[in-house]
Amino acid sequence: MAAVSHVFMLDYVAEILGEHPDLVDAIVSNDDNLSYGAIITVSAGPDDHRIAITDNGISELRDLIADLRRSPHEWDDFLHSVIDDPQALESVKAHIPR
Repeated sequence: MAAVSHVFMLDYVAEILGEHPDLVDAIVSNDDNLSYGAIITVSAGPDDHRIAITDNGISELRDLIADLRRSPHEWDDFLHSVIDDPQALESVKAHIPR
C-alpha cells in the first residue's frame, strides 16, 4: 500500500461525490464501513479533531454507495442503520445525487 500523501475533509468529499454531507459523515463515522487506513483523524488542537479520508477511501465510499443504491430496499435499510437523526435522514433521502 502506498503512503498517504494527502486526505480530504468530509464536506469536500460530499461535494466531489455529489452526495449529502450528512450521508458521508454518517457512513464514515463507523470505521467498519471502509477499510483500515481509509479514515484519518486530523488533530488541529487538543480539543479539535476532524475526520478525513484518503483517495482510496473516496473510491471505497463511491463503490459502497453505488452498490447499496442498486436496491431501493437495501438503500433504505442502510440509511436507517447509519443515520439516527430523523431530520438528517429526511434531508439525505430528499437529496438528489448529481
